[in-house]
Amino acid sequence: MLSIIETLLIALIGGSLFFYLHTPLPWMLGALTAVLLWSWLGKRKVRWPVHLANIGQVIIGYTIGRTFTQDTCQQILSQLPTMLLVTVVTVLFSLMMGYLAHKKTGITIETGLIGSIPGGLTQVAVLCREVPRTDITVVTLMQTARLLSVVFVVPFLAVHGLGYGGIAPIIQPAVKAEVAYLSISQILIVVSLVILSAMLAWKIRMPTPFLLGAVIGSAGISLYGLPLPNVPQIYLDGAQLCIGAYTGARIHLENLENWQKILPYTMLGVLGLLLCSLAIGFVLMHVTHISLVTAFLSTAPGGMAEMGLTAMLLNADLSVIVAFQLFRLLFILMVLPPILKWWLGKKSIQEKYIE
Repeated sequence: MLSIIETLLIALIGGSLFFYLHTPLPWMLGALTAVLLWSWLGKRKVRWPVHLANIGQVIIGYTIGRTFTQDTCQQILSQLPTMLLVTVVTVLFSLMMGYLAHKKTGITIETGLIGSIPGGLTQVAVLCREVPRTDITVVTLMQTARLLSVVFVVPFLAVHGLGYGGIAPIIQPAVKAEVAYLSISQILIVVSLVILSAMLAWKIRMPTPFLLGAVIGSAGISLYGLPLPNVPQIYLDGAQLCIGAYTGARIHLENLENWQKILPYTMLGVLGLLLCSLAIGFVLMHVTHISLVTAFLSTAPGGMAEMGLTAMLLNADLSVIVAFQLFRLLFILMVLPPILKWWLGKKSIQEKYIE
């Protein structure tokens, strides 16, 4: 319990510092930075309850899902071929950078490819257990470096490079004008349905279930026609802090070995992937006529929560961004693993035959 309180205080200090420095997503990035450095440099044991992080994801998921309308759904369905093409290009570029790391550092090709995939730490760790000759320590290093780089760089680039430097408190899109007139009973019904949707997503083992479940639940309610209330700003800030503190507590830099050899090529891969995402974003902007900020956040290799929060910060099109991010996540989790396992298994058999 004391370690949780200590982590909370450190997260609050970090969030407050980033808030007064006017950085994007201050409560998430500030909490993540402070907790990570406190654990690594201070040699302190940090803990953050996963339940609080899940609640934070539900709040963010609800805020994202309430922006969905019938018009946006039709727009998303019409862009499915574009989503597939963008996802395939992004994944292929990531795998190419992973292959380069394999050639230059001597890590196994399995480790290089899996370490370069722009997926979640948890999902990639599961894939490591299924593919032989994968060094999970090196994969963790590569994924951690990518995660930290994207979480910090993309919001700054989106705000200062593509958003013309305009930082403001996160503004939730006004989906319906009548949201202010909801009764207490209607609010309770909405909250119950969103929580139920998140729990159902967790029960059926969806990826990032509390975030996606809340997105699906609130989007369904919005499409049904029931007005959805805004989330008070203090709850949004608290959700950011919970996600940031949990992420910072999960990353253990002291356990990563051989980082001097792997890190330069990992960072090169991250830089290349960000430039690739930006280039795809420019093309997407001209093809689909969405804003450059929306296009970049749709293709950026970050988490849905981080990209969604950044989108709210810049008043980008949340529904399009979530659709692209969700499509890539499902592709990486459902389509890519069997292809990788088949190809790597075939390559391993060929190498044994040659030997």
